Amino acid sequence: MEINPRRYDIDWVRVIAIGLLLIYHVAIGFQSWGMLIGFITTEKTWESLWIPMSMLNIWRIPLLFFVSGMGVYFAIQNRTWKQLLWERASRILLPFLFGYFCIVPLHLLLWQHNYHMQQTYLPNPGHLWFLGNIFIYVVALLPFFFYLKNNQTARLTAGVKKVISSPLGLIVLLVAFAAEAILVNPGAYTLYAMTWHGFFLGLLAFFFGFCFVWSGPAFWEMLLKGRWLFVCIAALLFTIRIIYFQRFALNYLLAIESVFWIVAVLAFSYKYLNRPSKALRYLSQAAYPVYIIHMVFLYLGSLLFFPVQVNAPLQFTLVLLFTAVGCFTLYEFLIRRVNLLRPLFGLKRK
Repeated sequence: MEINPRRYDIDWVRVIAIGLLLIYHVAIGFQSWGMLIGFITTEKTWESLWIPMSMLNIWRIPLLFFVSGMGVYFAIQNRTWKQLLWERASRILLPFLFGYFCIVPLHLLLWQHNYHMQQTYLPNPGHLWFLGNIFIYVVALLPFFFYLKNNQTARLTAGVKKVISSPLGLIVLLVAFAAEAILVNPGAYTLYAMTWHGFFLGLLAFFFGFCFVWSGPAFWEMLLKGRWLFVCIAALLFTIRIIYFQRFALNYLLAIESVFWIVAVLAFSYKYLNRPSKALRYLSQAAYPVYIIHMVFLYLGSLLFFPVQVNAPLQFTLVLLFTAVGCFTLYEFLIRRVNLLRPLFGLKRK
């Protein structure tokens, strides 16, 4: 397959992952335990909805970390380490701090209002914890990434490339993620936010995401050849988990299943989505601001539609539509058009 100078499939994966994040967060409002992790929940629970969500939940966040690592590879091609650090600070750290003090407290106020609590301003990373982790990874791994960039023909780096681009590289990937699950031993594998498990899992995914693109076309051709095998193994592991383990699967098995889903998504995206389009150009710009603001519209939609006497699937559809339309409306008519606001949401000034 011909490799485009820009990897449009990676842009699509980022967009799709943000879309899945919206769907997943809406779904939490229909689970009886949603309030325990800070969500507004409905009395009309929809327990069966959690079956597909439990499939998504073990790979949607790690996938975003993989993609973030890939983005750093492209960013260092024409930047010095100082330029890259400044660029990532302006596009990651600034939105994180803005969201910490100005965005997350808004949806926490809505949550307090729904549960008749005292209205209190609570600066908090909330769902933006992901950005804080990413910036730490950039700072920590930058020297190593630039070493790989500047020494691609050295014996050590050439050997690493060869390993990553072979099936042995997938074994290394599986062992690394399974080892993290065993050593950290989280109480629940999918509790990523502001936990050591989420930190180390994200660090691994970020590192390997960079290495996947750095290793060159051979790695992606290897993924293409195995794409149907990857998706079949992932589906088989998910089926076994649902039927046999239910919600109590061992963490290292969840890690292995997660890896197979991720490489399958990357392989099929590389095969079918590595081409430009007007929709991608728009959505790839909108995805970051939508991620930052979506919880405010999700909570507003929950307050509006959860009291409505309709069935749970219709409530779900109404809240999801309200969240998506609200986010894109604010993005289209305010965030992308006001130069002062653009950097606060991770966009470059016009």
